[in-house]
Amino acid sequence: MGFKMGIVGLPNVGKSTLFNALTRTAAAQAANFPFCTIEPNVGDVAVPDKRLFRLAEIAGSKEIIPARMTFVDIAGLVKGASKGEGMGNQFLTNIRETDAIAQVLRCFEDDDVTHVDGRVDPVSDAETINMELIIADMESVEKRLQNLSRKVRGGDKEAVQQERLLKAALVLLEEGKPARLLDVAEEDRKQWRMLQLLTQKPILYVCNVEESASATGNAHSAKVAEMARAEGAGVVLISAAIEEEISQLDEEEAQVFLEEMGLEEAGLDRLIRAGYDLLGLETYFTVGPKEARAWTIYKGTAAPQAAGVIHGDFERGFIRAETVAYEDYVTLGGEAKARDAGKLRVEGKTYTVKDGDVLHFLFNA
Repeated sequence: MGFKMGIVGLPNVGKSTLFNALTRTAAAQAANFPFCTIEPNVGDVAVPDKRLFRLAEIAGSKEIIPARMTFVDIAGLVKGASKGEGMGNQFLTNIRETDAIAQVLRCFEDDDVTHVDGRVDPVSDAETINMELIIADMESVEKRLQNLSRKVRGGDKEAVQQERLLKAALVLLEEGKPARLLDVAEEDRKQWRMLQLLTQKPILYVCNVEESASATGNAHSAKVAEMARAEGAGVVLISAAIEEEISQLDEEEAQVFLEEMGLEEAGLDRLIRAGYDLLGLETYFTVGPKEARAWTIYKGTAAPQAAGVIHGDFERGFIRAETVAYEDYVTLGGEAKARDAGKLRVEGKTYTVKDGDVLHFLFNA
């Protein structure tokens, strides 16, 4: 599995520049990696993971297939989007189809780039976006509560559970707070996810700073970081201008450019990793002479469900998993040597897959 992140922002914050850099990066990757497809508003990019290339080198894998992440450029947000202003209805529909939201916030001063509100205030911009989502959710919740009333009176257990959750969410929304702040009990989590409220989705604030602040940030990004901490949201620094330049360079040129800028890696790599952390994702690997491949799972996933990411038959017919920790695989020089050294383990259905595990599944067809 991969995951889909919607990119939103007010006009002139650098959202389009960032997305264009993403799609050019994805286009460049298409020659090397399968499944990298580009559509007008979608960029499907490889998840950076040096471990995969090291594993492929040891195993002599002919093909390298990284995990991937999909970015969706969501256009049309203006104040009043929740009431249909601009491309409001389409905007809200597109957000519902994503796993998380990346809010691009303008954290740079530039007199040549006009801000829609005539000033640079990323915290206020974030509040504008968040309020549109809250208003849309309030309207959605109120309509759902009306539609549920008959089922609730009839004693439908699922409807009663939904009503309870929706009313709890509405209390937060009416206070101007996102629904994701609701403390949901374990037995309610499945039903809670099915409600698909816009403000349930995790938020990652993307601070678009000037080139000189790309490594350390500035006063604007510091305020965003403070806001993110208070909300329990993620935050990442990025310079869309730098990413645009990098997207037009080959790998060697890009590395030289990054070093000149005092950066260890591209901002897009940081953005992808921050998205993984935000959603609680991790990676395991399958490795052999034919291919080395990275697979994305949620943290805490059991072995059968991890196998099911490859194919449903793997989960249904799961027998056991043979696993080697990444460090053992690399240190010892491959699966065979890890087996000889007693580092290859046989795990059953209750095993929780760890980030970096190199796995081989056995199953009944």
